[in-house]
Formats: sequence, C-alpha cells, structure tokens
Amino acid sequence: MTKSESSYKVAALYHFAVVDDPAALKPEILAACEANGLKGTILLAPEGINGTIAGEAAGIDAMIDYLRSLPQFSGLEVKYSAATDMPFLRMKVRLKKEIVTMGVDGIDAARAKGDYVDPLDWNAMIADPDTIVIDTRNAYEVAIGSFEGAINPDTETFRDFPAWFDDFSKQLQAKSEKQPKIAMFCTGGIRCEKATAYVKAQGFGDVHHLKGGILKYLENVPEEKSSWKGDCFLFDQRVAVGHGLKESDYDQCHACRMPLNAEERASEKYVPGEACPHCYDTKTEEQRQRYRERQRQVEKAEREGRQHLAQKIEAA
Repeated sequence: MTKSESSYKVAALYHFAVVDDPAALKPEILAACEANGLKGTILLAPEGINGTIAGEAAGIDAMIDYLRSLPQFSGLEVKYSAATDMPFLRMKVRLKKEIVTMGVDGIDAARAKGDYVDPLDWNAMIADPDTIVIDTRNAYEVAIGSFEGAINPDTETFRDFPAWFDDFSKQLQAKSEKQPKIAMFCTGGIRCEKATAYVKAQGFGDVHHLKGGILKYLENVPEEKSSWKGDCFLFDQRVAVGHGLKESDYDQCHACRMPLNAEERASEKYVPGEACPHCYDTKTEEQRQRYRERQRQVEKAEREGRQHLAQKIEAA
C-alpha cells in the first residue's frame, strides 16, 4: 500500500487500570499527543483509558510506546488501521467518570474482571454445553452477526446491560442452584471486559471474556474453523467486516443506526441519511427534516472533497 493510499495510521486503544489522579495525567498525555502530531480523542477516568488517535506512523508508534511506559497502562490494548484522510479535526483528552459508560458505581474492571480467553481457545469454551455465552453488544450490532448459540440481550445501549443481566440471573437461579460458566464477548474487548466485572460483582465466579473481542477472533481464526456467523458491526466508515477483517457490503442508517445490506438499500423505504426499512414508519417529520439537513451537509462536504463531522471515525 502506497503512502497516498494510507497516509495516516489509526490506533484504537484502551486499558482498565487504577488511575489515581486523571486530572494530573491529562495535560501530560495531551502534550505527548500534540508533540507527535496526533489528532483524535482520548478518555481518561479513574478506571482507565480509552480512545482513538490518528497521525503519521512514527507519531502513533511513539505515542503508544509512551503510554505503555506509564506503569498503569503497560498492558494497553491497541488495534491499528489505516486512513487515507485524517479522520479527526483536533486532539482532545477528556476526563470522564467511566471510559465505557455502564452507569453503575463501584464496578472495578481493573482488578475484578473475568478471565481472558484467547481467540484460538474460544471455540472450545463456547462449545461446552455447560457454558452460557452472552453477546454484550447492542441489538443493531447483533443483527448482522454473532457466535452460534450466543444469547442476545437485545439492548439499545450498554447502560441497559446491568438491568438485563439482573433479570437474566434470576432466571438462572430459578433453574439451578449451581452457578454456570459464563463467557462474554464484544467487538474489541472493552465492553465485555467491564461486563465481566459487573457479573462477578453479582456473585458469579466462573466468568470469562474473549480477549481482543470479535475483531481479534476474526483476524486469527480461519473461516473454515470459525464459530462466527455473519458480519461484525464497526463504529467507523467500514460499517462491518467479516472473516480476515475483510470489509463487508453494508451501509448504515444514520437515523436508527441499523446496518443495511444490499436488499435493504434497494427498498423504497431507504432514503440515504434519512430513513430505512427498519425506521421509515417510526420517525416524525421533524426528525426526518433534521436527518435530511444533515445528509445535505454530508453531500456538500463530499462535493468539496472534505469529510463532514458525521462521517468521522468514532472513538471506541
């Protein structure tokens, strides 16, 4: 791939850790990012770090080395991709209560999470009939792919997961006094890592999660040996990838966030940027007008050869 085809290196990073003073760390990390010519967003919280940054390869590599030199972030999880255009407007380091929002106080994902399962060992774990497999992603993500036999909580946001699990755990306890083995997964590993901490806090001991998430599994496990069915939704312009991380043929409805295949895009109820077969009959005219205006701005930006903010890669 030539430089013109991949001018920027993108790093999606996270790590749960005990951060005693995020406010003191913020200016140091911001200064390091700016010194390396990077743009993007990094979230800092007492529970760790999460973000996506982009820049020249040397700058990204230097920044990752710097972050891993900090004792609390030595185990930083990073996934790399390439971008032909800079996907961010500026560099921001934000202080947050959580690096991935669950909305429950006292969950310690840094010290009380479940056990990692290597992607190459995942098939054996979920094939065990005594293992309950839970997809911790949102319903619109699960709609296009998941692992065989996984339970779909049908949540709209990650904030919904605790309430769903509370109800689900009552069902488990009603069926058997013996605690089950629980295995959870998500796109890149961060949500299921925190979900395992929540589940352990509810008294479950045999709890596991897929290290590196679905993306690491699809990257490392050959398709002929895979237990994954469908495609994996992404929070960037690719929308979805399949085995080997090959880009899939999906677009996304910007009104309801549902991924759309070719058949759905051919529907008379698909209006780019405004509505799709999943939401066409549920949106108000005021909402439709707002979506239409956003789509006009996106198309104008494309004609002018620039990216509109609505098209930017989201921080993981």
